Amino acid sequence: MNQFFAIVTEMAPYLLLGFLFAGLLHAFIPAQFYGKYLSKNNLSSVLYATLLGIPLPLCSCGVIPAAMSLRKEGASKGATVSFLIATPQTGMDSILATYGLMGLPFAIIRPVAALVTALFGGTLTTLSNKDGEQIVTPVQASAVEKKGFFRKLKEALRYAFVDMMQDIGRWLVLGLVVAALIAAFVPQGWFTAFEGNTWASMLLVLCISIPMYICATGSIPIAVALMLKGLTPGAALVLLMAGPACNLASILVVNKVMGKKTLALYLGSIILGAVTFGYLADYLQFHGTVNFLGKLVGEDACCHAGPSVLSIISGIILVVLLINALVITRIRNRHNNNKTTSMKTYHIKGMSCNHCRLSAERAILNVKGVSSVKVSLEKGEAYVEGTASAEDICKSVEQIGFSCTAE
Repeated sequence: MNQFFAIVTEMAPYLLLGFLFAGLLHAFIPAQFYGKYLSKNNLSSVLYATLLGIPLPLCSCGVIPAAMSLRKEGASKGATVSFLIATPQTGMDSILATYGLMGLPFAIIRPVAALVTALFGGTLTTLSNKDGEQIVTPVQASAVEKKGFFRKLKEALRYAFVDMMQDIGRWLVLGLVVAALIAAFVPQGWFTAFEGNTWASMLLVLCISIPMYICATGSIPIAVALMLKGLTPGAALVLLMAGPACNLASILVVNKVMGKKTLALYLGSIILGAVTFGYLADYLQFHGTVNFLGKLVGEDACCHAGPSVLSIISGIILVVLLINALVITRIRNRHNNNKTTSMKTYHIKGMSCNHCRLSAERAILNVKGVSSVKVSLEKGEAYVEGTASAEDICKSVEQIGFSCTAE
């Protein structure tokens, strides 16, 4: 319990600041901005997609509809793959939380690794699809709404401290609980069995990380707990890269939408990038060039001093926001998600976060003949009003990676 409390208070100030930055990015940078620079099948679009994706706070489930929407709006395959690789590995919230819990070296190498890996994967995909055709579906003017500053600010705060909390809150809590369990029950020095064999420890972590779902922020306390038990910094970096960057759901969607060839390049780039930077981290650590364990040693040495007042207050605020997002808001949404008699119901499978919900709403709104739409994440349903056919609506939803059936 003490370990759980220590991790929460250590991460809380950086998490709250990261969530705020993420909300401001979401509210003040229009979605069309991202699609504008990604349509050309060249290396520039790969670079833009990578740079745009790194600060975005999307987990490996939320990035799927975002990337598929970009692809639908005209983004090249290379840009889409680089966006898929870079975005879930980082984000303003996870970068700041990494700094707070793991120190500056990890906070630097993590986004650098995401940048290089995404550029590599996107470039390979671009070079292998020189004659690939583009899919361009312009956004209807009716779907773009002008908003004033204060309305955007309100939207930013809601997205940061309600929507994002709903999306990654349970995974963050799970990561903290798993970290506390590791600290309590895994024997000290358990991973020293791999001492001197960086490749074996990285292979073990890769096998665990790739199929499972873990978000960029939720992976941090788990990586810290494992390093305290003897896992090397390089293997921990592999967890931080491969865990958020891909899971079974993203693998299936990439295969379905962009084909086996692109899937192979996508997975190969993530694996190669994770192993390369993991080996680099261990090399720098064991040769005394960079101390990736400095923050961990500092925490252990200063544990008797206890958390600061700011950390305690931030921890309390974080817990209150999580309770509001995961309990109170979800209960309220279940009661508010009611359709009118004129609306037709569609069942959508594959939505797992608020970004998924917003992507589904945008996809349906872009169908000619749709006048209004309300999507319930809790029920997995969309309530649509208008003259559009069920076939056109389901096709638009399926193009961003979800399955859709009309009632």
